[in-house]
Amino acid sequence: MSENQHQVIVVGAGPVGMTAALSLQKRGISCVVLEAEAVDQPSPGSRAIFLHKASLSLLEQTAPGLGFTIARNGIVWPVKRTLYKGKEVYQRYYGETDTSDPVKLPPFTALHQNEIERYIYEECVNAGVEFVWETPVSECQTSKDGVTVISENGEKWEADYVIGADGGRSAVRKSSGIQFEGPRTADTFLVVDIEEDEQDPLPLERIFHYQHPAMNGRNVMHVPFKGGWRVDLQLLEDDDVEEFTSIEGVKTWLPKVMDEKYANRITWVSSYRFHQVVADSFTDENRRVLLAGEAAHLFAPFGARGLNSGVPDAIIATNGIEKAMNSDNEESRQEAIDASAKERRIAAKWNRNGSTTALHHLQGNAPEMNLKREVAASLTSIAPQLGRWLDEGPYGPKSGPPELTTKY
Repeated sequence: MSENQHQVIVVGAGPVGMTAALSLQKRGISCVVLEAEAVDQPSPGSRAIFLHKASLSLLEQTAPGLGFTIARNGIVWPVKRTLYKGKEVYQRYYGETDTSDPVKLPPFTALHQNEIERYIYEECVNAGVEFVWETPVSECQTSKDGVTVISENGEKWEADYVIGADGGRSAVRKSSGIQFEGPRTADTFLVVDIEEDEQDPLPLERIFHYQHPAMNGRNVMHVPFKGGWRVDLQLLEDDDVEEFTSIEGVKTWLPKVMDEKYANRITWVSSYRFHQVVADSFTDENRRVLLAGEAAHLFAPFGARGLNSGVPDAIIATNGIEKAMNSDNEESRQEAIDASAKERRIAAKWNRNGSTTALHHLQGNAPEMNLKREVAASLTSIAPQLGRWLDEGPYGPKSGPPELTTKY
């Protein structure tokens, strides 16, 4: 096999692409990761800060010790609180969780994606995964016999399969003739990352404010992660986005919702109108490409559905490729790829529906939802379950997706 020929090419060295490469490497499948950016190049924008236990379990199964390492280096907040116009309507105390437990994974872990990536990358290097940096891909050509990936400098790479994990602007998706389907949110959301004061930290609590009284009715959420906080602010329809998103603008409103010292600890500010899109297919017509992560779907972040769906995308893609490589005829080979693609598209559509439900719950321009929230908040003292409904609303339904077609 030549230097530029592998059984599988993974495009994209984010956490999803690296998870796929690690899974392939552990199974003895020859692979290479092509990444547009330089090694250790930090990615801009707000990024994931939360991994569910299911994702940690998949990482642990892929590389024993990895899930526990990530869990141990994150935090678990033991309290969540929800307030409505300044009045507390729900509180739940989970109790302290021992993140260093070597046997039992925690229910989740909260740490910045940069750190998550670092631990996965270290595991990839230890496993012998090959990376090629500063190699942006411009085209992915498929045939019934395999795939040719062409970089922007004209270099060609050959493989039997490609996993496209190259993000929302995926060259793999576009050149495979696959389209995104779905809307974009009307509302603008502001996301601010803040460094914690380790000498005098805030209590570890996730707090959601419906119509924060100091913010003229705007929704505000505080989420702690290892070493910092994320503050989400939902802007109103007539808000001047620049007024809120400039550093000086953030320093003006942030002290209204947090201790004023945090105005000098801002590390990142981003504004978003979130896409709610899913690829119309997770594979190409020749069944040589599988999409994963944001190359396959983009969701509003409520419920932490992005990275936590990208990890199983990567694992199911490698399962399908392994099964296809062991097939003894073309029909069963294509069926293996199809099954993986269809399974993850079902999950993606369910996640999009869940985050759409959360958006509807959050947005203040629907009269019937405004009335429901108002009534629920007024009755929580006599009907505590309504407080729980208010608390869970920003995250969408918690139940799993419908019965999936493929069992591995």
